[in-house]
Amino acid sequence: MNILKQILNFLLSLRTTIWLLGISLVLLFAGAFIMPASEEFQLLHSTPLFEWIQNQPLQLTWWLWSLIGILAVLAVNTLFCSIESIISKRKVTHWLLLISPQIIHVGFLFILLAHLLSGIGASQGMTGAVEGSVIMLSGDDTELRVKEINMNYDSYGYLTDWDVSVEYLSAGDVLYRDMIKPNQPSTRMGFNINVKDLRPFPVEAVLLQINREPGALWALIGGILFTVGIVTLILLKIRMER
Repeated sequence: MNILKQILNFLLSLRTTIWLLGISLVLLFAGAFIMPASEEFQLLHSTPLFEWIQNQPLQLTWWLWSLIGILAVLAVNTLFCSIESIISKRKVTHWLLLISPQIIHVGFLFILLAHLLSGIGASQGMTGAVEGSVIMLSGDDTELRVKEINMNYDSYGYLTDWDVSVEYLSAGDVLYRDMIKPNQPSTRMGFNINVKDLRPFPVEAVLLQINREPGALWALIGGILFTVGIVTLILLKIRMER
């Protein structure tokens, strides 16, 4: 029982939060020197973090493993502190003052979740395509078909506009139809697909950049909640001081 009580006190302590954040900063500082000196980290742009980190030597990734562990404990610490705060202050009459810090905590947890999902499933790749090309997007039989490439030219032969019609397929069936245009990527099923380059001759072709960020939506939600919580808390504090 004493051990469980000590663990609970550790997870409920604000001092734990401060120490964890301090250690995280030290680890990030160490990583800032290790990453530029190691070519292995360049693969992180196209490989999920957890897939990459398992194949790298510990002398390069010790700080990342430590940071992952610290963030996991910090997430549990944040969750426990939020629950304890709501229980201990449930009789507070000004509910916004009670809930604002918890909104910040929830936003932070969503951001951590986003990084976790991206670390597991994020990817980036380049591929060339012409009309009719079919590109495998993921291991669950999701494919992208380039249906049509349109390029418009002026009287001098300069490219003025373009668009690429694409279809998302599963087992041969069309799930979604979309259009890629300048500054308008296709964002479906967790993918972000851009046209990085075009070739008009001898046959119209495009170079596609295919990014997958499964945590993007959660990061957006977390960022909004975090910002709303902070702004609300600041406004309430200013109002109370008046």
